[in-house]
Amino acid sequence: MSVSVESEAASFHASEAQNNLRRILESCSKLAEGGDFHESEGTISELVIFLDSLLDAALSDPDNDHAENIAFEALSEIHRYICSPSLDQEVVDALSFELPKAVSKFVSISSRFLDMAISIIDQFIAKCGPRDMLSILCNTLGYSSEMTKAASYVIPPLSGLSKVFISIQRRQFEQVKEAVPMILNVLKAVSLESDEADLEGVFDRAVEIANSICEVCNKLESVAKEKLRALLGLYVLQCLALVSASLSYKASSCRSMVLQLSRMSSYCGLSYLNLVTTYDVETVACSVFGEDKDDMGCLSHVKHGAALSVIWGHASKEVAHTAKEDLVAIKDELRNNQTKRWQAIGTLKHVLSFVNLPWELKKHTINFLLCITDGAIPGNYDDEHSEWSSYMPNLFSALQAVKMVIMYAPDPELRKEAFAVLKGVLADIPISQRFDIFKALITNTDSSSMIAILIDLVRREMHTEICSNTSTVKNVAQIDNKAYPDTLFWTPSVLELVELVLRPPQGGPPSLPEQSDAVLSALNLYRFVLMTESTGKTNSTGVLSRSSLLKAYNEWLLPLRTLVTGIMAENKNDYDQLAIDSVCTLNPLELVLYRCIELVEEKLKQST
Repeated sequence: MSVSVESEAASFHASEAQNNLRRILESCSKLAEGGDFHESEGTISELVIFLDSLLDAALSDPDNDHAENIAFEALSEIHRYICSPSLDQEVVDALSFELPKAVSKFVSISSRFLDMAISIIDQFIAKCGPRDMLSILCNTLGYSSEMTKAASYVIPPLSGLSKVFISIQRRQFEQVKEAVPMILNVLKAVSLESDEADLEGVFDRAVEIANSICEVCNKLESVAKEKLRALLGLYVLQCLALVSASLSYKASSCRSMVLQLSRMSSYCGLSYLNLVTTYDVETVACSVFGEDKDDMGCLSHVKHGAALSVIWGHASKEVAHTAKEDLVAIKDELRNNQTKRWQAIGTLKHVLSFVNLPWELKKHTINFLLCITDGAIPGNYDDEHSEWSSYMPNLFSALQAVKMVIMYAPDPELRKEAFAVLKGVLADIPISQRFDIFKALITNTDSSSMIAILIDLVRREMHTEICSNTSTVKNVAQIDNKAYPDTLFWTPSVLELVELVLRPPQGGPPSLPEQSDAVLSALNLYRFVLMTESTGKTNSTGVLSRSSLLKAYNEWLLPLRTLVTGIMAENKNDYDQLAIDSVCTLNPLELVLYRCIELVEEKLKQST
């Protein structure tokens, strides 16, 4: 086919599509003007199907500029049609229900389609009431779950909503409240499914919506204004969490959005100290939405956003300045006030446990925690037990999150800082609760290396207690028959920790060499307790009782010896790398195991 023939064919197809479109639009006008709404619905459906066919043609062959141009001309024709001052309102109203969806689908083709789709929606906003368009655009957003390129699709309706909010003249709070859950649910769904490049435009519009709500707030007074500010605060924090998780930490677009959201957070009266300590998402959400749990489901990451507000301020002086915050004063306040420090630790865990967040933000969080725990002033534990014990579940879950950083952070320096935070938070917990926290951490850990670290920390706690109490005893003229005063780690419970590893609850000896780190640490703890109690002529843990010695000997040590000697024998003459690694791993364990067996046998002889 010659070039001229191709050109003629393309022109024919373009004119054919244009004629079809004009025919359908004219039919829409006549039917709507005549009040034949049933027939007009059918014609509008025909229009949508026609537009979908143009979209499919353009997307099926991205290199086909002709198909793309035909599609763009079709949208341009629709735009001219809607802009016509002679077009009856009945026709505009009829088309407004379906066309926002139909034209938003084209945005995935190119940026010029985005501009055209927004212009078409803007025309509907200008010609229809804001209340009707609010409902229509929310319905358009809801359709995004049907789209494969949802991120680009939602941009025009989001852009439209930011303009509709400003146009609402009555019951602003109630109408914004109806739309926000839909917006946030769509943002969350899109952010989890789309590429970063597609999301910048989405979050730009999400920030525009926040600016619009802010503008509406300034028009209101008293209760309505405060309620809308509270809603805006929730919206901003949820958006901040989604932006932080979806966009690159170093991207300029991410920083720009964080700055804008931080400014609005400050406008809502959300101070860093309040966000990291006493900001109660449930209470604020209830004040906004009442008891409607469905609406509150859209706020699943508000707590993450509250924590991230502070962390972004810690990471960037520009962000802190925009939020009008003094991080030095806040850190001092948290170091000096244990209750607020515990509240902050409980809030910041949300950053560490949020899988989608970049490691850079988790690193800043660990650094912030290090700042507020290093040199922290301990609290007064003479208060009512229930007053501070209520914080323990939150501290435990925070330690669980810190533990995950120690285990999985790619940066050795970050793992080292996280370990320092782990020790700092544990040291901040009242000693009467600390052992239970250790036990819970060990019980809820699968990693052998992590269990080994925790058991070693228990041993250090016990050593510290002995050193402290020995020093106390030397300065006391008359004491009881006990070698040391009461201690909280030197109890029979410590042997339960040893048993958890050497004789797991599921039965049998531990799995080796997989659990070798944990087993070695448990053996070292048992040996330390046995030798210390023997030297001090005490039996606080019950380790020296004959029944305890027999249990350790028959149920822990001998089965473990059988397992270790069997593995060593199997790999003795095997020279592949796996066998060599197994032998090297078990060598130190074997030495400590035999020393424990010798000590127990010696004590059993003495007890007969």
